[in-house]
Amino acid sequence: MGRDPPVVTLSPAPTDTGTPDTPTPEAGGGPLGRVLRVVPVPLALILMLALTGVVLGRVYAGPLLTRLMVGAAVGSVLVSVAARRLPSWLVAPLSMAGLAGWTALSLKLAADHAALPGSLGDVAADAARNAIPRLLTAMIPVEPAPDTVLVPLVATWLAGLTAAEVALRTGRVLLGYLPPVLLYAGAVYVVGPNADPAIAPTVLFAAVAAAGLAVPSGPADRPASADPTAGLAPAVRAAVRLRLLAAGAAGVAVVVALAALLAPVVAAQVHDRPVDPRRYVEPPQVESLDENPLIRISGWALNPDQQLLDVRTETGGTPQDTPRIRLAVLSDYDGVTWRVGATYRNAGRILPATDPAPGATADTVRQQITIADLTGRLLPAVPTPREVTGARVAYDPATGTLIRPEGLAPGLRYTVTSVRERPDTNLLATANVPAGDAVARVLRVADGAPEQLRRLASQLAEENGAPYARATAIGNFLAEHYRVTADAPSGHAYPNLAFFLFGPRNGGGQRGTSEQFAAAFAVLGRLTGLPTRVVVGFEPKGDGPVRAADAYAWPEVLFDGLGWVPFDPMPRPNEEPRPVEEDFRPTPDAPPPSEVPAPTTEPTATPPAAAAPAPAVRRGLGTSVLVGGGAGGLLLLAGLVLLTLAVLRRNLTRARLERGDPGQRITGAWRELTDALRLSGHPAGDDLAAAEVAAQAARTLTNARTTQASGPGPATEAPDGAVDELAGLLNQVAFAPGITTPAQADRAAALAGGYVCALRAARPWWRRLLWTVHPGPLRWRR
Repeated sequence: MGRDPPVVTLSPAPTDTGTPDTPTPEAGGGPLGRVLRVVPVPLALILMLALTGVVLGRVYAGPLLTRLMVGAAVGSVLVSVAARRLPSWLVAPLSMAGLAGWTALSLKLAADHAALPGSLGDVAADAARNAIPRLLTAMIPVEPAPDTVLVPLVATWLAGLTAAEVALRTGRVLLGYLPPVLLYAGAVYVVGPNADPAIAPTVLFAAVAAAGLAVPSGPADRPASADPTAGLAPAVRAAVRLRLLAAGAAGVAVVVALAALLAPVVAAQVHDRPVDPRRYVEPPQVESLDENPLIRISGWALNPDQQLLDVRTETGGTPQDTPRIRLAVLSDYDGVTWRVGATYRNAGRILPATDPAPGATADTVRQQITIADLTGRLLPAVPTPREVTGARVAYDPATGTLIRPEGLAPGLRYTVTSVRERPDTNLLATANVPAGDAVARVLRVADGAPEQLRRLASQLAEENGAPYARATAIGNFLAEHYRVTADAPSGHAYPNLAFFLFGPRNGGGQRGTSEQFAAAFAVLGRLTGLPTRVVVGFEPKGDGPVRAADAYAWPEVLFDGLGWVPFDPMPRPNEEPRPVEEDFRPTPDAPPPSEVPAPTTEPTATPPAAAAPAPAVRRGLGTSVLVGGGAGGLLLLAGLVLLTLAVLRRNLTRARLERGDPGQRITGAWRELTDALRLSGHPAGDDLAAAEVAAQAARTLTNARTTQASGPGPATEAPDGAVDELAGLLNQVAFAPGITTPAQADRAAALAGGYVCALRAARPWWRRLLWTVHPGPLRWRR
């Protein structure tokens, strides 16, 4: 009865010293286990960054860009892997040193590949100043040059550094994937519609990311455990397992919900054409003399001994075989001025190649050209250029016109390799000419053509049915009835051409320079249904100096299967021209010559975007490392995104207010006002008239100013009636097109700018900061 219960003695559990005698795969021990834990995540990061180089390399010429980005991916990740046991604050300086070395080597390789002159320091400085604008204005395919590889190279290295530090040092692999994902998305956006959809790389990118997530997460030097709840009390173990199960279920539910919500949106965008970011960046521009070099012919004719350039031909070179040198191709005519109308894209040493016309003979011409007194930006070359060394160029593939964005300078020497095509003349007699929208630009006849020109074109077309016969008849008519004189006044507007063709011979008519002959041929050809254009260039007498007397303009006609064929409407030497009245009797009232200048506004060049600072990784463990590495990388990427949005918004505003004719600029000013209303949260309805929108805009500004005046800050002021005046200009464009003036366009830009500034200033300070980087105006459909 009084016996005590038996005493049970519990032996203490063995203590884990952390150095098991026999390592097991579950504990992560042994060399194989450590390799399996260390290798997969860095390898996944390297492959994800390398796939970004593959996607971006599709718009580059050759594999150099992809190789350089793969090297940056490997280098940035391996530096973090090698320094994983060092303090975190040492990793960033070491990685930046590696970035500097790899960047210098990459720029040297790119400079050698593009055959750029100058020292590595000069090339690197030029690339740092112009990397972003040249990358977004470069011609597809992009030539791997220092300025076009610098941004992708640095972005890849910084993304690899940030991703490796977050994923390897803190064990947060999914968060470490954010920099490579953002970089990959940026590459897809930059490529845009300029390449086929990147389906295979994207699928592989997702597969690599999933494989990296399949391995246990955590720092590389922390052993894995088969059961994270081992060693816990049964009650605590059950609670932990329940929480893990609930968290996993919640995560799966969130993923499924996002997939259900986003899948229809993504599927709806599959067949949409992606946006090309290059449209928001203004390509290199030229001055008015380069846009219409035809007006320079008369000035050169008055100074025939002026040396413009010097030519040395390596293939050919005899006077009989010396090819014409082309300066510019003018395809647009508005009844007043012939214009190049080109969109120049920065190009590398190798220019895009086109297939020669069937049956045409092609030979290679290599020339070394040295600039003397020739000014402007147009770069002379034998058509069609394929390679340019010694000068950085921009190129328009549609016309084959070259420019040097920095402008020509005496002593500039460059080498051009061109492919000269010679069509089969036996096919010209039966060749047809193309028609339709594809050639509408070179068939367009501006309104206001004089009746005499139409009558002459009809007469020549009636007697010659075949296209080649019509072109030959026009050339023969001009060669037989008109005289070349060096002192003929410049001008090729409709009144000038009418006076040249039908003016009294004793009063200065029926004579001109090659400017009038080429322009008259092109206009008469278009009136008879021939696609024509005017080419300005030089006809050298052989190797050596090319003088102003060698300047020459000639017309070209486009034939199916033969391409552009030049014609020569100039009079034959020592032949007296016949009176025009022998073959054509014009009306007695011949208009006097008039010189109508063509207004040309040169848009302001967009300054290059500033480079964002490199992120710094702070010392710390766990959350501190995550904040220092991950947050720093996110801030860097966010800064780059905001900077890009600000530059794109500024370029969009300048394009609206400064480019195009006055009507287009007024319409652009109105779009600035309506975008401001949408940004302020008061969008104008599509069914409202301009006056109604103006009234709404005035109310919105008044309410905003009233709200601001009631607050702590001072109220802003805007000119009353500005929106009403802008609405009146818009109605004038809509109901009386063609009568608006540049002064009215400038006034519209000032009114819109004043209203937008006033409305923005009336917003809270944090809304004013977001105003300039809001992406809405870039994507809102008109």
